[in-house]
Amino acid sequence: MRFDNATLDGIIAGLITFTFRAWDRPRVLVGTQLRTRRGVVEVTSVDKVGRVSRADALAAGFASLTDLKEFLAKKGGDTYRIGLVFAGEDHRIALRESTDVGGLDEALSHKPWAMDILYAIDAQPAVLSTIIADQFGWERAPFKRRVRQLKELGLTESLEVGYRISPRGKAYLASKA
Repeated sequence: MRFDNATLDGIIAGLITFTFRAWDRPRVLVGTQLRTRRGVVEVTSVDKVGRVSRADALAAGFASLTDLKEFLAKKGGDTYRIGLVFAGEDHRIALRESTDVGGLDEALSHKPWAMDILYAIDAQPAVLSTIIADQFGWERAPFKRRVRQLKELGLTESLEVGYRISPRGKAYLASKA
């Protein structure tokens, strides 16, 4: 699930405690933690609903009931009300700011592609993922999955477009020079 900045601000402040989605079946479970660009949002409930009111739309951060209905109509399916709470900062933020590279050799030992991706991103920050994936002869989706694995280790950061190497990633690359 993606959230715009205004919705994230509302969730973090505790002003928005639910949202709506149109799905053929629930796409999240209670307890799911969603990483966002502002921190972690936890799903507290998932309920199929028949109707939504203007008050529901406004409380979920939509400008109007019409805006919510248009948003739901784009996807089609049943309407679900998803309870949300801000669960805190994303641990990867502190990890990527660290320059401690201990344990990374072992963590990357089963990822023979890791160094190639790190070097490619370091040489081409903020480049579309499809462009870098093409350089490896990969489809975009498998490339992005691999970058997410590096992100879990605090080595990369997502940008509006593309990626960059984090301070931890830079320290790791320097340790291999």
